[in-house]
Amino acid sequence: MVNHFCKFPLWECNKDLIDVCMGRTPADTVIKNAKLVNVCTGEIIDNTSVAVKKGRIALVGDALFTIGKDTKVFDAEGMYLAPAFMDGHLHIESSMVSAGEYAKAVIPHGTCGVFFDPHEICNVLGLKGVEYILEDTKKTPLKELLNIPSCVPAVTGFEDTGAEINPEHIEYAMKWKESTALGEMMNFPGVLACDPHALGIINETIKADRCVTGHYSMPETGAGLNAYIASGVRCCHESVREEDALAKMRLGMYVMVREGSAWHDLKEVIKAITKHKIDSRFACLVSDDNHPHTLKSLGHLDHIVKRAIEEGVDFITAIQMVTINVATCYHLDHELGSIAPSKCADMVLISDPKTCKIEKTFIDGDLVAENGKMTVTFDSFKYPEDALNTIHLNKLSEKDFDIPYDGNEKEVKVRAMGVSGGKTITSENIVTLPVLNGKIEPDTDLDVMKVAVFERHKRTGNKGVGFVQGFGIKNGALAQTVAHDAHNLLVVGTNNADMTLAANTLIECGGGLVAVQNGKILGLVPLKIAGLMSNEDLDTTDKKVAGLEQAWKDLGSTLPSPFMTMSGLSLACIPNLRLTDRGLVDCVNFKFVDLVVKD
Repeated sequence: MVNHFCKFPLWECNKDLIDVCMGRTPADTVIKNAKLVNVCTGEIIDNTSVAVKKGRIALVGDALFTIGKDTKVFDAEGMYLAPAFMDGHLHIESSMVSAGEYAKAVIPHGTCGVFFDPHEICNVLGLKGVEYILEDTKKTPLKELLNIPSCVPAVTGFEDTGAEINPEHIEYAMKWKESTALGEMMNFPGVLACDPHALGIINETIKADRCVTGHYSMPETGAGLNAYIASGVRCCHESVREEDALAKMRLGMYVMVREGSAWHDLKEVIKAITKHKIDSRFACLVSDDNHPHTLKSLGHLDHIVKRAIEEGVDFITAIQMVTINVATCYHLDHELGSIAPSKCADMVLISDPKTCKIEKTFIDGDLVAENGKMTVTFDSFKYPEDALNTIHLNKLSEKDFDIPYDGNEKEVKVRAMGVSGGKTITSENIVTLPVLNGKIEPDTDLDVMKVAVFERHKRTGNKGVGFVQGFGIKNGALAQTVAHDAHNLLVVGTNNADMTLAANTLIECGGGLVAVQNGKILGLVPLKIAGLMSNEDLDTTDKKVAGLEQAWKDLGSTLPSPFMTMSGLSLACIPNLRLTDRGLVDCVNFKFVDLVVKD
């Protein structure tokens, strides 16, 4: 695969690298007196220096002789020098800020590149939205390693989106110089059924010699998992149990161990490594979804490396999981992921291996962050008007939230989605709810609220209604246009009045997240860019998100990142029960089910 993620391709500068090694040309940059974290051999080598020329590593070892009068010299003073970190799976949109603001947040934490799947904005705007976010990332030093969205919609036939992706789109987009892979193939039922659409998308990726990234969220690890991998899928970030991860790695699939704002899978999944003492080369650490406060308060991959170390992974192995393992997964280890001659000079200096404290970040040999701050500046990308006006809905009324029932019973059994903190998976709970004046009502004593999903892209008028259990809210409503993956308008609440106010607030402001109680807005995060991202800076967005988090607490919820948990209520590719604008979906058997349970 031709690499476009360094200052110069190797064929244009290998002579310069050789000349540096042979003493004929001075290095551009030298880092000296470092403890080298050698991810190739799994060892730490003391008193090492590294010479850089034209954004690439020329020499590792004793590089002091390459210093010339114009060479920039950095004294590591015995700190650990490791390859800079790469996140093998994430969605920038989940940070709720633009790609430029995202880069400013993660680079100081040692991240040089992200294999990002912009399927959120693609669901709203199609490949045009992907091109917008690419233009945004190009203004930053962060390496834009693009995974072309594969499942728009996530599972065909179960929801309405703003766009659709087909094999022809994949064939076209795989020719982009930024493309490294296919985004997560969520339609695993289609793959197992040999659906021509799903296999067509995979096969166009294989023809382009790109990596196929996966999403196999089922606990089944036998014939189905084998079949999924046999299709060409190389990795998966949906393991939630150690046995899931172990089975996948035994079959040669890369396991991407997830630790994000809402999905805390690392503690359990990493046991596949720590308990079974297996070779860790098929394990990577990823964030998937992080909101602003996590990035500001905890960090990015440095935090996840720290968490892995806390769970018993040794320092070098944890570093391999965000460097060479990721590069190898994507067939890019010849260019990225290690400190070795010819590789891109993406490096970090770490002062404390236990906490993975990042002191300096270098990308292509340039110092881009130091002491937790960016050392370079860049212009912001201005998203065009069509990306800022994506809520195509008329104002709603309280009647739009009624759930009618035409029977004579005073109470009925219904299917409710059950949520729990830190987990993507919902349960199917059978609960008994009251019927008042021909309408099924929620029951806060059972911790059950109403849910409604309104199609917001093409004015189809589609609406799905149901119930959710587990948020802990007694009175109020919340609404979001961040509703994976179709990103329709999602509303939960205890009463129609507050639900209506919440929904209409987002329709008026162009999308976002809002909390309402007794007719008052408690917290609001406007997300003008596709209804997914703020056009304000990270600090401003973080303060607004913090206000929303406080509103959730004031409403009674104790879940971590509850709005992220809420955003998954409409995600029809993860077990067990979900609600889309077309209705209630059994996400194990992939069929629509009735809200009311009939005896």
